[in-house]
Amino acid sequence: MSRPKFSRQLTPIDAIAACIAFAALGGLIWTPKLSNSIAKATGALRPVHVSVDVRNVPVADPTKLIDEAMQHGRASIVIRNQPAGSVELDTIEDMRRFLVAVQPDGSVVKAVDPNPISQSVLDARFILKGDAAVSKTGVVIAGTNLKIGTPVEIEGSTYRVNGIVSGVRIK
Repeated sequence: MSRPKFSRQLTPIDAIAACIAFAALGGLIWTPKLSNSIAKATGALRPVHVSVDVRNVPVADPTKLIDEAMQHGRASIVIRNQPAGSVELDTIEDMRRFLVAVQPDGSVVKAVDPNPISQSVLDARFILKGDAAVSKTGVVIAGTNLKIGTPVEIEGSTYRVNGIVSGVRIK
């Protein structure tokens, strides 16, 4: 009795190599970049603006940090200690505190609080622009729900600051 010719050529190593090839193909299909491209093409991702408030961050020169961040134009975002990719910096608003004094004649005088300036403290609102999935429970970026009050970390080439989401606007 002779064995079929093809069975003599297959070995357990061939089966292992086929399994590895199928696993690699599955990994290629399920990559986040490909999934995001498919989601973008089908319209599942929509543009959103997210406001992140950063308060009381000690910085040597807050104005220079804001200028450098805007010049770079992009920042990495970490939501609840989970990396969520890169987003575009739309604007950074300086949120300095003001002192208010009522004068004897009833008028109100407002002036910038000199303490944060002398202590070099950053108070700013980062407006981030990116694409997100919109579900019944809210905006989802990188598989994480993003709502007002969510802790967020924003990282650029020369800074890493922690903030809180203060606004989410769907375009």
